[in-house]
Amino acid sequence: MSDKSEMGEFLRSRRARLRPEDIGLPVWGRRRVPGLRREEVAHLAGVSVEYYVRLEQGRAEAVSEGIVDAIANALRLSEDERRHLRNLARPPRSLSRAGTPLRAGLQQLLDSMVRTPAYIVGHRTDILGWNAAAVALFDIDFAELPERERTWLHLVFFDPGIRALTAGSWPMIAGEIAADMRLRASHRPDDPELRAQLRDMTERSAEFRELWETHEVNDFQYGRYILCHPRAGDLHLDYELLDIPADPGVRAIVAFTAVPGTDTAGALDALLVSSTSEVERST
Repeated sequence: MSDKSEMGEFLRSRRARLRPEDIGLPVWGRRRVPGLRREEVAHLAGVSVEYYVRLEQGRAEAVSEGIVDAIANALRLSEDERRHLRNLARPPRSLSRAGTPLRAGLQQLLDSMVRTPAYIVGHRTDILGWNAAAVALFDIDFAELPERERTWLHLVFFDPGIRALTAGSWPMIAGEIAADMRLRASHRPDDPELRAQLRDMTERSAEFRELWETHEVNDFQYGRYILCHPRAGDLHLDYELLDIPADPGVRAIVAFTAVPGTDTAGALDALLVSSTSEVERST
C-alpha cells in the first residue's frame, strides 16, 4: 500500500470517530454514516473542501507542515497520531535498515542484568538479544527459534506458549503491537522487509488484520503485563522501553520489573534463582 492511500484510510478512520457535537459543530440533517463530513474537517482545518478531498484520495502533493498540523488539530489527533500523519504526508527517507549484528556491549549489558528479564527489540519486533532472566520469564529458548519466528509479532499471534503465558493481557498486548507497527511502517516507508512482514501478518492472521484495520497508532514506551507463568503463577510486571538511537537496526531494550515487596517480586526472584540453579546443574 502506498503512503498516499494509507494516509487516506487513516484520515477517514480518524474522521469517523468524531461527532459534530464533540467539537462544537451544529448537527444539520440526518447523517448516513458516523463521524465528521469532509467539508467539516476542511472548515476546521482552514483548507478548501476540494483540497481535503484530494488528501483523502491520495492525490495531494507536497503537503506542507502547516497543513498537516491544521488537519491534526481538526481531527484532535494524539501526539503519536500526529507523528504518524506527518510520516504519511512527508515520508522520511534513507533510514538505515536493520541487519547489522548486535554490538557486544549491548549483549554484555543484558547479561549483567541477572535479576531483570530483558531483551533487545528491533524495528520489526525482531528479538535481537536477550538474557537468561528473559528466557526464564517467557519460558522459551529464543536461540532455538528460527529467525523468521523470533519476532513478537509472530510469537504473540501464533505461538501457543506465549498465547497461554500472556492470556491475562493478550488483547492489550496484541492491540499495542498492531498500533506500534502502524507507526513503525510510516516511519520506515523504505523498509521492504517490514512491508513484507506486515503483508504476511494481514494475510495469515485474522486477529492481526482486524486490529490493523482500526488504524490505531501508539508508540508505547511503558506499561504493565499480567503473565500466567507455568511455574511462578500470576506475575504483575511493569515494563520499560529504553531507546537505543545510536544503533540504526535496534529500537530499544525492554526490561521487566516487579514492585518491591509484592507477591510478584517474590515469585519472580524465586523463578530466576531456580532457573539459575538449573543452568548451573546442567553445565
